Amino acid sequence: MARADFQYASSKTFKANRGAIYLTDKNNRQVTVAANKNFPIIYAVPKALDDPIEVANRLAPILGQPADKLLSQLSKKNDIHEPLSKKTDPEVVKKIEDLKIKGIYIDSAPERFYLFGDLAAHVLGFVGPNSTGTEDSGHYGVEELYDSMLKGLPGEVRSDKIISPKSGEDLTLTIDPSIQSEAELILKNLVQIHHGKSGNVIIEEPKTGKILAMGSYPTFDPNNYKEANLSDFLNPAVQQIYEPGSVFKIITMAAGIDSGKITPETTFIDTGTLVVSGKKIQNWDHKAHGKVTMTNVIEQSINIGAAFAERQTGDDTFREYVAKFGFGEKTGVDLPGEIKGDLRQLRRSAPAVAFATASFGQGVAVTPIELINAFSAIANGGALMRPYLNAALEPKTTRRIITPAAAEAVTQMMVSAVDKADVAKIKGYAVAGKTGTAQVPDFLKGGYTDELIHTYVGFGPVKNPRFVILIKLDEPQGAPLAGTTVVPAFRDLAQFILNYYDVPPDRL
Repeated sequence: MARADFQYASSKTFKANRGAIYLTDKNNRQVTVAANKNFPIIYAVPKALDDPIEVANRLAPILGQPADKLLSQLSKKNDIHEPLSKKTDPEVVKKIEDLKIKGIYIDSAPERFYLFGDLAAHVLGFVGPNSTGTEDSGHYGVEELYDSMLKGLPGEVRSDKIISPKSGEDLTLTIDPSIQSEAELILKNLVQIHHGKSGNVIIEEPKTGKILAMGSYPTFDPNNYKEANLSDFLNPAVQQIYEPGSVFKIITMAAGIDSGKITPETTFIDTGTLVVSGKKIQNWDHKAHGKVTMTNVIEQSINIGAAFAERQTGDDTFREYVAKFGFGEKTGVDLPGEIKGDLRQLRRSAPAVAFATASFGQGVAVTPIELINAFSAIANGGALMRPYLNAALEPKTTRRIITPAAAEAVTQMMVSAVDKADVAKIKGYAVAGKTGTAQVPDFLKGGYTDELIHTYVGFGPVKNPRFVILIKLDEPQGAPLAGTTVVPAFRDLAQFILNYYDVPPDRL
């Protein structure tokens, strides 16, 4: 009778079937990444137990739970269904079966299952008990943001009438499984080879804002999220800010060129150092480069040249363009917990040195999603798009930042930088990109530590950009320059995407 009561009131009867999550490949085929799978569950019917204390003590070592916790569950005399273990290990199931305890049963119930383990874990999140422990809900990622859509409505008994559950809706993402897998593999190897603290990668389609890949390392397996560190659940792409370094020089040049204050051919004399507000600024290579153009500034990543471009543009105009590019505001990407970058150092009362250092990406903080979206605007002819993951959404233009002519001019400066450095070049294709090597701030003592963050953002082919890639490596050991770490990783990933999409060469 007890088991019959359970079948009447079990979660299998009242639990709604959670909607599946799909990824989308280049042919618009859906690939299931999160679904529901039957797992063994162990439950008790407390009113059928002869001796709850004895049962609790026998089960505790097998289930790995405190006996007193189990006893409180088993002592609910009027309870006809008390779950003790979900997604139970087969060995545990066998041991429980062998005990043959009256009132303890083994059944199966659908639970969330991630078919590719840790693939896209930071995008997906996971499903687990809610704050009250009464039902499951999505945590982090799209599982959290779209939880109400995915979870459906549970069934219930209402005046002796059984109301059947309503299944949740499915969710299809813009993430491409092949690109995502390759991006995560390259990122993992990058972090491990250079003994980095962590790393991030994002790939965006510039014309639409679709996110084709997004990953971080270290990561976690949402099937076994309880074994992960809590800090690993946060998505650094949208929930972490950092000073980007020289990659920000592209934003500085875009502001100066679009405002008409400079051109790619504008020249200045680089002496290697500059004193602003009583503070000395110098180039990363501690060299004076003499007479150079703004294109040379990007090619050789000259800090003093970027400061010159900012000074020609003007503090107010520079600040306006930085804000127009989306820095200091949320992008609106459909992920939970997005934060915005920090532009407080560019307040109107800030000293001139704050603007000078911001011109080469120090003193301002951005999120990776802000940074790649800004570069996507340049690849998109100056129009800023809203990045998104839900394939059901439509592309949305946030605003125009710079003219197509200014975007083309900045793009060609980036192409020249790639060609001169040679590391990121891909035979047969014109590729645009820029490195960033930034010092990590010392939040205790002030100033900066000796640790570095490497960033590379690039796109291609420039005549019809199919992708923008951001790849970031935190605190690599023994690798002072981004050109030796993230740039080769970018090249490998860009080559993969060009091959995957079968993009014809644009530079013969």
